Amino acid sequence: MLSQKAKYALRALVQLTRAQGGQLTAGELALQAGAPRKFLEAILRELSRNRLLTSRRGKFGGYVLARSACKISFAEVIRVVDGPLALAPCVSPRLGFRKCDDCPDLQLCTLREALSRARDSTAEVLEAYSLAEAAASTVESVDQLAAI
Repeated sequence: MLSQKAKYALRALVQLTRAQGGQLTAGELALQAGAPRKFLEAILRELSRNRLLTSRRGKFGGYVLARSACKISFAEVIRVVDGPLALAPCVSPRLGFRKCDDCPDLQLCTLREALSRARDSTAEVLEAYSLAEAAASTVESVDQLAAI
């Protein structure tokens, strides 16, 4: 399940993608993402440490994306904030692969195949979906609602 922390991170990054000038303060991002400011500030620092954001200090400071929004996938953001996309550690090819504590044998596990397929399908969708696509689809949805 996607954590609230990951939801706030994704919302903030999509808002940053949509921002005129591509820069917003932590306060502006918190307001637009509907997140508690202190909590979001910690998330933004984590995203900065992992080179998804760059922070600028001073009177005209704020946060900007470290790369183009079309090059930052939802999967990358979720992995930074929540860790592996896999439902169990035995199907995580990138981060934290290990045998489940209650599993006697990886080769005989009756759950591993289904969990592996779920992880692969989830990763395929989230790797292909960028911040730019999310920002564009949000704008399109709002425009469609306004036309009604």
